[in-house]
Order: sequence, then structure tokens, then C-alpha cells
Amino acid sequence: MAFEGLSEKLSGAFKRLRNKGKLNESDVKEAMREVRLALLEADVNYKVAKEFTNKVTERAIGSDVMESLTPAQMVVKIVNEELTELMGSETSRLEFSSKPPTVIMMCGLQGSGKTTHSAKLALMLKKQNHRPLLVACDVYRPAAIEQLKVVGNKAGVSVFEMGMDKPVKIAREAIKHARDYGNDIVILDTAGRLHIDEELMNELKELKAEVNPQEILLVIDSMTGQDAVNVAKSFNELLEISGVIITKLDGDTRGGAALSVKSVTGCPIKFAGTGEKLEDLEQFHPDRMASRILGMGDVLTLIEQAEEKLDEKKAEEVAKKMMHNKMDFNDLLEQFRQIKKMGPLKGILSKLPGVGNKLDGVEINDRAIDWTEAIILSMTPAEREKPDLINPSRKRRIAAGSGRSVEEVNRLIKQLREMQKMMRHMNGKGKKKRGMRLPPEMMNMGGGGFPGF
Repeated sequence: MAFEGLSEKLSGAFKRLRNKGKLNESDVKEAMREVRLALLEADVNYKVAKEFTNKVTERAIGSDVMESLTPAQMVVKIVNEELTELMGSETSRLEFSSKPPTVIMMCGLQGSGKTTHSAKLALMLKKQNHRPLLVACDVYRPAAIEQLKVVGNKAGVSVFEMGMDKPVKIAREAIKHARDYGNDIVILDTAGRLHIDEELMNELKELKAEVNPQEILLVIDSMTGQDAVNVAKSFNELLEISGVIITKLDGDTRGGAALSVKSVTGCPIKFAGTGEKLEDLEQFHPDRMASRILGMGDVLTLIEQAEEKLDEKKAEEVAKKMMHNKMDFNDLLEQFRQIKKMGPLKGILSKLPGVGNKLDGVEINDRAIDWTEAIILSMTPAEREKPDLINPSRKRRIAAGSGRSVEEVNRLIKQLREMQKMMRHMNGKGKKKRGMRLPPEMMNMGGGGFPGF
């Protein structure tokens, strides 16, 4: 995930501060030197990194921090606040026209993911009860129109195209079409180039003058680091963009673009692409991203994803069975399927407090859930309902049927029993006078985990 390297280095710097207890000015300056190096290694703009650490140092050597009972925590709090400020302070949302349709012009270099993110944005807006219309204004790139049709169809959003006609004419006719057919948002997928050139910019300026868009969103690839910031600066100088969509924040990017773009261009990041699926687009929240970078998690985003993607009725049914200690393999299978809807496991774990900054270099195999599903689906209906029926010969049959090992079948059965045991304790069964205690084997569930972890 993005920012893993930065998170790990910041965590190390703050740990050294905590170990010192009382801080002096040299301690803070030494920590800020480490922070600056961490930012530069994350490909943050040099000027931005320097200004950031200077601000933090100035605030951290104040009497409020030095005389605090927990000075190290106060420094972390200041870094969190300054990181949030660096990325835009407040969540920046789309501006809508008082007289529909709202026109959103998407721009960016070729290969930045502009067409795909046009469809992602359309799907997000559709889920918010809007009626978006995708418009194919990229008439130069081979198969660009066809690509927009494919992703538009997946998103369930109409696509307007006029073949290889002039982009300005296409945009003008698309807006008329939107008014006639009740589309309240028009998303223009404009042409890109492999580099910024005069021809590209003149066409985009002409398009802007013609349709007067409410939003001009620049799509930049976070994997390109400082080059992405330079691209954003060039587009902003010529077009006055209103916001940025930063892509591939789920990848192995160092995150420098996300931390630099607002400070260098003055344009806020409005959305972040977090995966390959059309659903993988998030509203960008600077405060939540800062918390994630510092290993404090992002529980609010996790809750929002759960509310959007999980089946509430099925979750309630499983919860009731768990509380009455009637959970079986059918329920476990349903839980795994619900988890899969929320995306890659590493992405989910990265949003948990205290976990995100410990995932660097940790291999988490998302196919583990598929393998677990295969084991459960290789059981008979009776075996899923009554796991006690599964004897050694049945285990061998289940293992052969799922293509997994008997050891993995045993591990899964043990996992279900541990969950049942935990629920008995939570329901008050097996309580001792000292209060509820979890079974010893439950205290280290991470080691047993899912098959394949």
C-alpha cells in the first residue's frame, strides 16, 4: 500500500522520541531531520519537505510541548495536524451547477487512467442518485471511444459519442443531449498526450471556453512521483484546474505526489483511486490520510466501505447465530464472502489503528479466502452444518476435492471451533470470578490465520 515506507520511518523516529521521555530542542531537531529524510525518500518535493519540518520544529519546541507530561505524543499530534494541512486541511467536494447539467472536464496525460477514472467517478455519482453521462471527447487515441463504452457499460452509465468529430462539437452536443434526456452531470473524457504540448493545451483551453465546466479534474498517476506534481503544475497554469484525482494509491507508490500536489499547485486532491475495480474510488480526506500515514488507522473510511458494500441483513443473521453459539461453516463462508466485497485484505488491514505501519514487507495472500471457500464448498451440506461429522476420512475427501492439504482443512476446523469458544465466553458461559478471559489459543489467532497466510 501507499506510504508504507514513509509510515515505517516516521514510526521509528517517533519511537525514539518516546523512549527519551522528557525532550529538549536538540531531540526535536534530530527527529525532524529523520522526518525530512523520510519525506524526501517518499519523493516529496524538497521545498515542501523543508517547509513542513520547519513548521513542525517551530511548533514542537514551544513551551506547551516541552513542559507537557507526554511531549512525544504532542509532537506526533503536531505532525498529524501539519500533514493534514499539507494535503488540504478539509475534504474538498465537487461543485455542482445550480442549473443542471453540471459539467466535469477530465484531463491528464495518456496512460494516467483518465478514461477508467471517468467511469469510476460516474459510478460513484450514480450511487449518489445522480444521472451522469459519459462523453467521448478523446478522438485521437486508438480505441479510446470503445474503451469508454466498455467501462461505461460496466458502470451502467450512458456514453455519448460522435465518432471522430471535433471534441468541441461533441461536448456541445452532449450537453444538449443531457438536457433533453435528464442527465444532471456530464463527464467529458478529453484527449491526453504522452507529454504536455501546445496542441493538447490549445484544444483543452478551447473546450473549456466552449462548455465552461464547473469542475476541471486532473488525473495523475501517483507512481510517477514528482513528475506527477510537475504535470499538475503545468496543467494548472494553463487551465486553472479545480481538483486532482490521484490514482494507484493501493500500489507500491511512495506517496510523494499526494503529499506535494496541494502545496505546489494550490489544487486539492478530491478523489483517490485505490484499486482496479470501478468501485475503487474514494473521496480524499486529508485528515484520514494523515492518520493512516502515522499508523493511526482510518476507521471512518472502513465503516463507510462496510456500510456501502456489506449486506446488512445477512450480517445481522450471522451475528444472531454467533450470539446464540450456532455458527457453522455456512456462516463462516458468508463472512469470507462479505470480506471479499470490501477489497484486498491488505487495504482493509491498513485502515486499522496500529496495524497500517506494520504491514511493510508483510505478504498477505488474498487468494487465501478463495482457498478457504474451496475447502468449505467441498464439504457436504450436512458437514457444513455439523462440523463434528468431519472425521479423518472425510477430511481427506474434502482436501482432495478442494485441492488443498489436510493440514489446511484441520486449521479451518480449528478456527471455527476457536470462534465458537470465543462466542461462548462472550455470552457469559465459562466466566470465572475474575471476569471474562479468552481461551489461550485465541490470544494468538494471527499465527494460525487463514490457510495460505
